[in-house]
Amino acid sequence: MTPEKQVSPVIRISRGERDASARATHLEAATGKFLVTTNERKYMSTKTNFKRVALVAIASLGLGVLSSVPSQANVSNVAVTKVQDGTLTPGSKTDTVTAAIISVTGFATTGAGDSITVAFVDRGTQPGTANARILWIDTATGNASVNSVVRDTTIGTNQADRATTTFGGLTDSFSVNAAASLTVGSTSVGYLGARFAIQLESTTATATAGTYKYTALVSAYGGGAAVASATVDFDIVVTNAATSTTIAPASSNVWIGTATSASSDLVISALATASATPAAYLRVLTYNAAGSQTAESVTATISGAGVLNFGGISGTSLVINADGDDVIEVRPDGRTGVATIAVSTTTRVFATKSMTFYAAAPLTLVASVPTPNFALGNNTDSIRVTAKDASGVSWSGAVYVYASTAADALIAGSNTTPTLCSWDANDDRHECTIAGNAAGTAKFKAINASTVAAATVTSNEVSAVVNTNVPATVKLSFDKATYSPGERARIYVTPLDSAGKEIAAGSFTSLLASGGVSTNAGISLVGSTTTVDSLTSTTIATLANSSSTTGAKPGSMVYTVFMPSAGGAVTISATGGTGLPPAGRVAVSATATVTDSGAAALAAVSSLATTVASLKTLITTLTNLVLKIQKKVKA
Repeated sequence: MTPEKQVSPVIRISRGERDASARATHLEAATGKFLVTTNERKYMSTKTNFKRVALVAIASLGLGVLSSVPSQANVSNVAVTKVQDGTLTPGSKTDTVTAAIISVTGFATTGAGDSITVAFVDRGTQPGTANARILWIDTATGNASVNSVVRDTTIGTNQADRATTTFGGLTDSFSVNAAASLTVGSTSVGYLGARFAIQLESTTATATAGTYKYTALVSAYGGGAAVASATVDFDIVVTNAATSTTIAPASSNVWIGTATSASSDLVISALATASATPAAYLRVLTYNAAGSQTAESVTATISGAGVLNFGGISGTSLVINADGDDVIEVRPDGRTGVATIAVSTTTRVFATKSMTFYAAAPLTLVASVPTPNFALGNNTDSIRVTAKDASGVSWSGAVYVYASTAADALIAGSNTTPTLCSWDANDDRHECTIAGNAAGTAKFKAINASTVAAATVTSNEVSAVVNTNVPATVKLSFDKATYSPGERARIYVTPLDSAGKEIAAGSFTSLLASGGVSTNAGISLVGSTTTVDSLTSTTIATLANSSSTTGAKPGSMVYTVFMPSAGGAVTISATGGTGLPPAGRVAVSATATVTDSGAAALAAVSSLATTVASLKTLITTLTNLVLKIQKKVKA
């Protein structure tokens, strides 16, 4: 236990004085200076509170004044809200789904005679003139009644509302200024409420597209005076394809042709000599989705040979203020080669177009004979000529063909009057029609002038055979020996002369006996089943030249068919008709094989099984060898 320390009397006195001093100081603070400060603070707080109370009272009074209505006011709490904006496609159906809708509410304090009028007016400049209508949809409370007459007006013309009705105990005749309106009438004290639809006239297919902006004005009436009002903005968006200013890719295009009315692309080749005469025309069509001409700025640029012209202005790049159907000329400027033309509008880039400009004279002419046998009379496309200029550009100028000698002319063609050939732009060649005069072989040359004396370029010499033989027999054939199931096949019917050779093309009546070509399998014919193209036809029309596209073969009639889906042999048969001599009226046939997919699969499986067996034998042999080696190593 620690003994209690003795405190010096001096210290005790000092402590006592200090404690007394502290108590005195606290007492002074409680009763003197600091008490006054505290009271001042309390006084100031009371003044502030009084001001705040006063301000609240004034604010409340002010709000009361702002929200109050004259003593005769019978409708309060008027409000209008937008439920939805409207849309319209002229000519299509419009209803409350597409209409602009507003909702109006209020409170009737008297009853009968209280009303709220709903009107609307233009909000700024509209895209065009539109007939507008306002109609009542429904009421929100049983306390309200609305005249069901649709009121309409042409906004902006000061046309008076044309409806005069009795509703809600209130009879009134409305005359509105640039607005259409309806009135919600009160039948008793309580809430008023109704929804209204605003629509534009939809029967006019050419209404101007755009956003029509309106403001709905709601006015409350009580005791015969207007007592409150409210407004809300709403829009009706008109999407009109007929007046749309946006071009539609599917309805817009650019064509290059030889006429201003071009409606499809042509392959064009023209003389390069500079001239103001157009070599081709670019027709630029810019239409909207409704197929109406729609103006849009057009830019056309040509590279390579040639120059563009529009409205008397020429250049390699033109910007045109188009009207939806515009024609740009392509003129030669003396340069040879390919002209590539890029066309675009503000919103679309079209596929490039091209044409060719060739030199004044060809450098080479190459002749060929695609027709093995000429017939007596005219033979179209029987001699072909490929022409090139010094730049290697296809030359489509005038080309003529003549018989090399007078003796040749006795067989075909003419020696004194060269035959003008026609230009085939799609096949990039000249095609010549030659008259067969008698049986035999004739020789021909091509030149670049109408007379031999004027020609500057002459082609190689070619030979042509005029065959006057008549059919003696008929042959059937396929284009292949083996086909896959369902594969396309071609069947040929070929008349032959007494030597078994093909003859000139022609139409041969009763070449086959009744029934035409028959088959033992279900082949499917591509084409007609009732005309000369039918397999059952007995009259056969053969072709003069071959075609990689159609499968045509000179001197034969070609049928395109699809083979059966099942494997096996497909045989076609026919009998010579009365158009052949008696010796040729015999049965003929041809056979092709359709591979059996099942048999092929089985063969493949069998082959795989054999391969697996061989591998198994090799693996066994290798395993035995390894075991022997292991034994020797252990020994």
